[in-house]
Formats: sequence, structure tokens, C-alpha cells
Amino acid sequence: MGRAGRPVRRQPSPGARRPARPRQQRAAERAFSFADCARCVVDLLDGLGIDRAHFVGNSWGGMIGGTFAALHPERLDRAVLMNCTASKAGVAQKIQYAAMLWLARLLGGIRPPLTRSGIRAFLGPTTLRTRPDVVEAVRTNVAAVNADSVRWAVRSVVSARPDQHALLARVTAPVLVVAGAEDATFPVAETRAMAESIPTASFTVLDGVAHLAALEDPARVNALLESFLFG
Repeated sequence: MGRAGRPVRRQPSPGARRPARPRQQRAAERAFSFADCARCVVDLLDGLGIDRAHFVGNSWGGMIGGTFAALHPERLDRAVLMNCTASKAGVAQKIQYAAMLWLARLLGGIRPPLTRSGIRAFLGPTTLRTRPDVVEAVRTNVAAVNADSVRWAVRSVVSARPDQHALLARVTAPVLVVAGAEDATFPVAETRAMAESIPTASFTVLDGVAHLAALEDPARVNALLESFLFG
């Protein structure tokens, strides 16, 4: 979209990568709520002098997009929420991520053999088989995450994740919810339930895609964004 002449602001999560320079990106230092994250979106828009904007988010970003749409409707035009959920984490997911955190601390970061589990949390069989460049990009990014920030993020986004179905019923802006057919983190049924809780939402499933739709199939995702946001 940026190359099409439309201004785009990409905002990574705090401390998602170890910065090349110590002050380049601040790490997360405490637990946070989804409302905190939505408030950060408002602060960002204020800082940029933008009254209203489209919002596109994936996974954690998609969940925050839903919170933002419900709590700050006056700042949103349209939203695309991909590979996300409105449900609390189940017991199995909490145990899985707690074990991954424990092992990451033991290893001093996300290192083998944990790397393989991290990749398979994001990518499905189609991408693992046919998109080696995507697999390598995810491998590189997984290895570069800030382990301290990941600990706080998992506690906030997995362990303490709220059920947002009732909150999302307040959304009034047009919303497109996108699921990956091969997403093992948030299966299609879970993402569909999120869409069904939003009165103004439409829903689509992308075949051959798992948890990182825009990275796995950028052409198809860009076409969806162009049509929904600007068509």
C-alpha cells in the first residue's frame, strides 16, 4: 500500500527484536492489557496528527485492532484483523507457551531445539513445503526476538488474554476478519467465532496459509486489503 502512494505506519510490538543499537527499540518491561495497547494506538495517531485511520493487524495486532475498534470508534475507518482470536487461551495453550518460556530462559533465547517449535507455531505444511524464503525469514526473526520482552508478551497475550466477544459486539466500523486454513495457533473455527461476534464483520479463509498470512501469501493479502480498504 505504501508503494501505491498511500501512507502506511508499521508499528512492531515493543522489543520484538533485539535492536542493532541499544536505544533503537525499547523492550517490554511489564505486563500490559489489550486496552493499554489500544491506547498506544491512539497516542501514536495523536503524535502523527492523524484523526482517523485504517487498522491492519495480525495475531496479537489483530486482537488489539478489535479492542481499538470497540473502545475508540471515532479514530477508526476500517479494520482488517488477521490470524487472531477473541477467546481466552485454553489450558493446553497456556501450558505450551509456559514450557516454551521456560526452555527459552534455559537456552538464553529462542535457540535449537526450540527454534523448530517456534517456526511450526507460525507456519503450516504448505509454507514449510513450498516457501523456503518465508521459512528462513521466520527462522531469522524467531532467533532475534528479545527474550525478556517475549516473556512479558506471553504473559499478557496468552496467560492473561481476555475473552473479547462481548466487547467486540460494540464495534461499528467495517471489519474484515481473515483466517489461515492451516493456522495451528488460532484454528479457523476460533477466528470465525471472533468474526461472528462483530456485527459489522465479514470473514474469509485463506487456503495454504497458516498464522502469518501477509508473509506467506503477500499478493493475495494485498489484494484483499486493496479491495476492502480502498475498493
